[in-house]
Amino acid sequence: RIRAAAAALGYQPNVTAAGLRTGRSGLVGVLAPDIADPGFPPILSGVTETLGAEGYATIVVDVGIDCSREQEMVDRLIARGVDGLVLATVTLNDPVVGHCITASIPVVLVNRTDAGRRLSAVVTDDEAGMRLAVEHLIALGHIRIGHIAGPQDVSTGALRRAGFKAAAARAGLSAHNTMIEIAPAYTREEGRQAALRLLDRKLAPTAIVAANDLLALGIYDALSERGLNCPADVSVVGHNDMPYVDMLSPPLTTVRIAQRKMGNQAARLLLDQIADPTARRERLVLEPSLIVRTSTVPPKR
Repeated sequence: RIRAAAAALGYQPNVTAAGLRTGRSGLVGVLAPDIADPGFPPILSGVTETLGAEGYATIVVDVGIDCSREQEMVDRLIARGVDGLVLATVTLNDPVVGHCITASIPVVLVNRTDAGRRLSAVVTDDEAGMRLAVEHLIALGHIRIGHIAGPQDVSTGALRRAGFKAAAARAGLSAHNTMIEIAPAYTREEGRQAALRLLDRKLAPTAIVAANDLLALGIYDALSERGLNCPADVSVVGHNDMPYVDMLSPPLTTVRIAQRKMGNQAARLLLDQIADPTARRERLVLEPSLIVRTSTVPPKR
């Protein structure tokens, strides 16, 4: 009868008032590097799914390319009383890591890690992913392989570049036949410009491995601009397997990372920290897999 009366009156529990008693707000802040990046929503979906099952709501903040706002956004979320933070924005030597530690707030990194590994993180094995891509191209017969690396101040960019170089060296490819261009941001336009630089080299690659799928889209644009065909002239491999890359023309061969699972695991680690702030920090590494589609074929003879 009490519940029926409450429903008839339109009563809603006052979460803020309950928080004064429990010391928790039921809110978690999530910082996104670029909400428009199709690779992030599956991670966010995993985070919200796990947190929602435990009664938590999420506040998502799009930091964008202006990383100078990151610490300000963290402080705003802390001021609103969030119980913890999930950060997908951290660079390798990011001052926000120390800031969060000083603030004594539970924090988990997702798809990124800091150089000192001071915070719990859920990541994919970036080096293994690049090894899968390079070995696939070598098996097809490619020996001139280019790589468009992501920003080198973030773990994904640095580790995937290192993985590319290690895989090429392991396969016996010479430095002359492995070309690297760095994209300062994970965007389609930066991928296009980096691909044009590779294609304009005296000995252009017959295949290009991108550090993420948005960069791979830029490679498609550059090939079209140069009047070249994928995969007949240049094979292309992406990374992440973001939504809809199977609908490109040609469908993109890419390294799939378990994005939704990554979000699930990050949320679970954060809940453990909220329950026990002294819990040991963990770093979970998820294995990638290669999804072969029609953007990769043997090179022309």
